[in-house]
Amino acid sequence: MNIEERDLLIRSICQQVGDGTLSMHEAIRRLRVEVTGLNQARFAKMCKISMRALNHLEYGDGNPTLKTLESVFKVFGMRISLAMINNPPHA
Repeated sequence: MNIEERDLLIRSICQQVGDGTLSMHEAIRRLRVEVTGLNQARFAKMCKISMRALNHLEYGDGNPTLKTLESVFKVFGMRISLAMINNPPHA
């Protein structure tokens, strides 16, 4: 995969998470597998998180900290942010 294809894949995954068509845990797994091609042990080491934490992230188990999520997304040049939903509730 060349750089342009990699960037397109990352942007596509981001868009799908933003649309709500891809969950955060599915996105993390796809990024690891499709973009890096690394196994969980090597990817967890790269992100400086435990393999157990990565496993929980990929399967949607537990309640990860913001720091853990940031560690994973930083590898791909991403950060966590807020986005408006289509029909926000009125206070």
